[in-house]
Amino acid sequence: MFLVATRNFPPEIGGIQNLMEGLSNALLNHGPVKVIADNTENSKDYDQNSKLNIQRVSGFKIFKKYRKANLVKDFIKENNLRAVFFDHWKSIENIDQISLKKTRSFCLIHSKEINHPIGSSLNKRVIKALNKADYVIANSKFTLNLIKKLGLQSDNIKVINPGCNYPYNITPNAKTFAKNIYNNSFPKIITISRLDGRKSHQNILMTIKNLLPKFPKIKYVSIGNGDEKNNLEKLINELGLSKNVTFIFSSSEQEKLALLEQSDLFVMPSIVFKKSIEGFGIAFIEAACYGKPSIGGIFGGESDAIINGETGFLCDGNNLNDLYETFLKTFKDENYKKLGLNALKFSKNFSWNKIIKKYIELI
Repeated sequence: MFLVATRNFPPEIGGIQNLMEGLSNALLNHGPVKVIADNTENSKDYDQNSKLNIQRVSGFKIFKKYRKANLVKDFIKENNLRAVFFDHWKSIENIDQISLKKTRSFCLIHSKEINHPIGSSLNKRVIKALNKADYVIANSKFTLNLIKKLGLQSDNIKVINPGCNYPYNITPNAKTFAKNIYNNSFPKIITISRLDGRKSHQNILMTIKNLLPKFPKIKYVSIGNGDEKNNLEKLINELGLSKNVTFIFSSSEQEKLALLEQSDLFVMPSIVFKKSIEGFGIAFIEAACYGKPSIGGIFGGESDAIINGETGFLCDGNNLNDLYETFLKTFKDENYKKLGLNALKFSKNFSWNKIIKKYIELI
């Protein structure tokens, strides 16, 4: 039996949420799985339709973390577990070493949550918490190097990239929805991510504006919501891009996948924003599963998710000229089609059936 203790889990939306869901479902092929997760809006409906045994923890944040830690410790004590998986250093922080000695423990790291100045109180807490785990699992080589620079001296840090179970079948209604949005445009560009400063939406919009003379029928679709919503809506109007840009702040999974399937290019050239940096970028692999090339950033772990020049390109998301030239390079002589075929082949390496075996081998 396996235990997954997580702060991040669907129906809440996000990359770590998807990662922990995928990991939990993949573990089901190797034994029963218990998930102890934070309660979120609409979680009751999600849990009823899930194959997983999910227990939710509610309440004020400061009390919830201790209550959840006690539930985890009790479950370890009362069950003969093969392994316990933690999504975050804060999820393992309040678990004592005596409890953890009863089973194999894994703590996953992603980049932003560990990126605190060396010697700071948060940095010390991160290192102390991660030292409790038998294995620290970095989502990319970049995140592995980051945690070593930040002071974790351990031989048990491993890189295991997130998995992906796409492609899923898409309903006719969703396909029609996507077709109506794209409406015979070319090229069809898409971003699926939160609207925050790290994702570089502002520079994407300015690049779309610069590309209009060469591609008058260009269409850019962004799916996601976030703090930058109002600023980006204002920029769309200032640049006169209302006909060429569609922002979708909330969509169904089917609508999202239909728009991805019918696109020509996925773009998310992430930058360093405050201490936030892209640790991996599972969205690039999701796009690759549908045969779509990607443009990603050069600053984080995207190089694990994009083979530069083969499945897409890496560029400086701060540099408008670099972004512009990378777009042109992608569509020159229909290069995007070749890149997309390479991306589809590359995506097979990230199926959860393959990824989960890397965890099982460590137990």
